[in-house]
Amino acid sequence: MGILTWIIFGLIAGVIAKLIMPGRDGGGFILTCILGIVGAVVGGWLATMFGIGNVSGFNMHSFLVAVVGAIVVLVVFRLLRRNA
Repeated sequence: MGILTWIIFGLIAGVIAKLIMPGRDGGGFILTCILGIVGAVVGGWLATMFGIGNVSGFNMHSFLVAVVGAIVVLVVFRLLRRNA
């Protein structure tokens, strides 16, 4: 159930991250969703690793972690894309 939760959170978080940080990234909606899923998983892993809280289930804390993770991954993606 955990990975399914992060995939769903990631899809939503990717769209929200794109709304917070608009721009022309290329790749469209599919890339946004993939970056959101990766960001949600990375955000959940980092939150657990740093002891920010137990990230599990559908709750507001988990959702915020997913959105922040998606924003971080989007920023890194843009920096890598700009330098390439």
